[in-house]
Amino acid sequence: MAITRRPLLTATAAATLLCALWFVPSANATGDAAAASGAAATDAPGRTGPGATALADTGTGFDTTPYLIGGMAFLGMGAGFVTYSARRTGPQPAV
Repeated sequence: MAITRRPLLTATAAATLLCALWFVPSANATGDAAAASGAAATDAPGRTGPGATALADTGTGFDTTPYLIGGMAFLGMGAGFVTYSARRTGPQPAV
């Protein structure tokens, strides 16, 4: 009976983590920051009037290479753990 509960606990933990991450705030640009700092709403390019929202200027570019390499490394380690676990368990007997 303890073996049948393990997948249920794993699924519950994963669902809880996903629900918690759903509420992490995102970094979307709004017109509130310009109004709070005292800048005029028409100073930023692309704004058509007071209170209009625009995306933040991110500059010339952002180097994502370290994030891609790190993500691929973690993906490879995860696949290795899954393979190791499957080989360690061995073939399951037919019921």
